[in-house]
Amino acid sequence: MLTSPEAARFILVTHAHLFKPTYPKCKEQLIGPSALFYQQGDYHTRLRKFVQRSLSLKTIRNLVSDIETIAISALESLSGGHIVNTYKEMKKFSFNIGIFTIFGRLDAKYAEELKENYSILKKGYNSFPSIQAGTPYNNAVLARKRLSQTLSEIMCQRKERRLEEKDLLGRLMNATDENGDILTEDQISDNIIGVFFAAQDTTASVLTWIVKYLHDDPTLLEAVKDEQEAIYERNDRGSKPLTWAQTRDMPFTYKVIQESLRMASIISFLFREAVADVEYQGYHIPKGWKVLPLFRSIHHNPDLFADPENFNPSRFEVAPKPNTFLPFGNGVHACPGNELAKLEMFILVHHLVTKFRWEVVESHSGIECDPFPIPQHGLPARFWKE
Repeated sequence: MLTSPEAARFILVTHAHLFKPTYPKCKEQLIGPSALFYQQGDYHTRLRKFVQRSLSLKTIRNLVSDIETIAISALESLSGGHIVNTYKEMKKFSFNIGIFTIFGRLDAKYAEELKENYSILKKGYNSFPSIQAGTPYNNAVLARKRLSQTLSEIMCQRKERRLEEKDLLGRLMNATDENGDILTEDQISDNIIGVFFAAQDTTASVLTWIVKYLHDDPTLLEAVKDEQEAIYERNDRGSKPLTWAQTRDMPFTYKVIQESLRMASIISFLFREAVADVEYQGYHIPKGWKVLPLFRSIHHNPDLFADPENFNPSRFEVAPKPNTFLPFGNGVHACPGNELAKLEMFILVHHLVTKFRWEVVESHSGIECDPFPIPQHGLPARFWKE
């Protein structure tokens, strides 16, 4: 286990070629062996380019109005004053963003099939890998097959209609290498499901923590509201949509998001495996050994972040030291969707603080993992529209 910024950089950046991503085979089977985050080398490099193009700033700046529509709908659906599981509601929001980013306008039938089967897959992902009928893992394996079938139908439909969409699926379907070879349907399916996995729970977890941090500190909430209400007023009290430029001009909200990412450290560590014998600062790491860069330890190191257990957005008025702030990983395997995730957060926070109020029902300060760290019981809360 590696707990220093220097060691994390060694593993993930300067000597990344000596350490491959590694996960249990039972988990790899559920996502798909060709998914981007399992890969290393030329295939990874080529595939990452296509994914990055779909999630680049140039691309996502055109998604602001659509994300805003989804965010408003998500908040209004939970605003009746009844108790909701905040985390589950944020998962619905991030999943719908994922559907739109990957497929654009998708037939409701397919969207429901994907949602239902992905939910079953997730329930079995961290369960004991038993193939006995009726077990969560076996149910997940069957759901994974149904996901592939649904994705195959969507791809077949696009081919028949000769549709060349600019969404992620379209880019993967049209991707070719230097020899003109295209990705197989299995490779595309693995990567679509991989994007679902990488995007939904992580973003939902951070948003849940943001809701909690804002609730627990009225002064913090007021500062965020002041910034967002200034934008709200410029948009004729919300009658005009948010613009890309406005989402890039929320400095205090951005610091709150950064501090939430540091405090929660949703991606607490990564699995890597040495592909050769490696020497690092007098230590010998044999080929085949697993190494884990521990981001949470780095983010909560008092030598790097003063008073690390105190939520303090002002610490980001000065840029963190290099390699000390790693909420999206680092190097060639850093999350390619980090800008989209932040855009979702900006837009949802804007509408949350300008149009809604909320009350956390339980005062527990505990943490549970599902599989990422979230407030205990998913942060039960009531929301009202103002």
